Amino acid sequence: MTRFNILTSEQMSDEQRALTQENQAAGGRLRGGPYWAYLYDPQLMRKQMALNDHVRDSSLDKRVRQIAIMTTVRFWNSEYPWGVQARLAHELGVDAAIIDAINAGERPQLDDAREAAAYEVASELLAKKGLSEELYAKAEKLFGLETLIHLVTCIGFYSMHSCTANAFDVVPQGDMPIPLKK
Repeated sequence: MTRFNILTSEQMSDEQRALTQENQAAGGRLRGGPYWAYLYDPQLMRKQMALNDHVRDSSLDKRVRQIAIMTTVRFWNSEYPWGVQARLAHELGVDAAIIDAINAGERPQLDDAREAAAYEVASELLAKKGLSEELYAKAEKLFGLETLIHLVTCIGFYSMHSCTANAFDVVPQGDMPIPLKK
């Protein structure tokens, strides 16, 4: 159970309510999970929304980004982000075997070189807190510097979400189609 009260519209300040309405007008992307925590600090929520938009609209291919996100939230064993991101991966056409392998903490069979590199970069950066010279050179060659920066930013952004969800025990409400394996 979440460690804080999830604000209702009546409990929100005018600024919090305006942010929620702004988000809903933009398609309602931020519906729960760690966003419930960020909403307690409207300035943080606004900046987080801008970074979310930047990560989403970056030069990363959607499937590449999704592989990196799933690898990241799985590393952190974060239930809410996993459920949301696994569902999005499925909607993007990521094969169930890839989703299942990442969920099981196993290296997935990735035939696309950029998807495989995204998995490798996320895995190594999180586990070793850096990138080897070999992987860095490979990733920079595949992605180019700007897109590699976007990839690393995406990994950090979803680490922040995962840490927030874990610290405040933000878990999925109801059933998630692809729950995190324990």
